[in-house]
Amino acid sequence: MPVNVPIWLIGGTQESAVLAKRLLEEGFSIIVTVTTEAARSLYPSHEHLTIQVGRLSETTLSEFLYTYHIGGILDASHPFAVQISQLAIATAEAHRIPYLRFERTSVAPSDHRDSSVLTVPSVETLVSGSYLEPTTAGKQRVLLTLGYRMLPLFRPWQSHAQLFARILPSPIALSTALDTGFTPDRLIALRPPISPELERALWQQWRITTVVTKASGQAGGEAVKRAIAKELGVQLILLARPTVTYPAQTAIVEEAIAWSLSVKSISS
Repeated sequence: MPVNVPIWLIGGTQESAVLAKRLLEEGFSIIVTVTTEAARSLYPSHEHLTIQVGRLSETTLSEFLYTYHIGGILDASHPFAVQISQLAIATAEAHRIPYLRFERTSVAPSDHRDSSVLTVPSVETLVSGSYLEPTTAGKQRVLLTLGYRMLPLFRPWQSHAQLFARILPSPIALSTALDTGFTPDRLIALRPPISPELERALWQQWRITTVVTKASGQAGGEAVKRAIAKELGVQLILLARPTVTYPAQTAIVEEAIAWSLSVKSISS
C-alpha cells in the first residue's frame, strides 16, 4: 500500500523521473506537476502516480494543495525554473509543509584557463553587452540553445549577427522563434538529450562561431558543449544559474528518499 502522505514532485527533468521511480518503489503516492504534455513521457504509468500538466500560480495553488492533501514538496524542477521554485518555497512556509530542493550539480570546468568558455550573470547582461566582436570572416554565427522563451530578448542581435536556434518541437516554440526574426533554415527542433555526435554535426553544419546556452549541468548537456566548444574552437557563453535561497537542498537521490521517509514519519 502507498504511504498516505502524497509528495508533490515538481518535475519535468530527468532527475525528477529518477526520483519518481524511487519514490514509487518505496510505496509513496506522488503528484507530479509538469508544464507540457510531452513531459508525461518521462514518467511510468502507475496507479499511485498522478501527473498534472500546466503552470501553477498563487491563485490555483491553494486548490491544488487541498485537492491532493500534499504532505511534502520535493522540488526537482529545472535550475532555471525560478518562478515555480520561489512559489513552492513560499507555499511551504505559509502552509508549514516540508520542502526539499533536489538540484543537479554544476559542471566543474576541467581547465579554468579555458578561454573558449565565458560565464555571464544574466541574459539581460549578455544582450546589452559587447560580447559579439565580428570575426575576420564577417558576422558571428551564433547558436542559441536557451529555450524559446528567451529568444525575443535576442532580437537586437539579429542586426549584427547571424542567429540560429535549437528549440523544442512544439508549435509555441516555433511561432516564437519565427516572430523573433528567425528564418526556418536557421531553426532546428529537437527534444533533449542530444548526443555528442549530433551536437558536433549541427555546429559544423551551420559553421557556428559562438554558442549561447545555460549552465544547466551534466543532465542539460553542458559538459558535452564544453568539450565540443574546445575541440572546434567555438566560443561558449554560459548563462549562470539564477541565485535562489533554498530552505533545504541536496543533489543525492538517497538523501531525497530519506527526507521523504521523514515526511511520512512526521505526518503519521
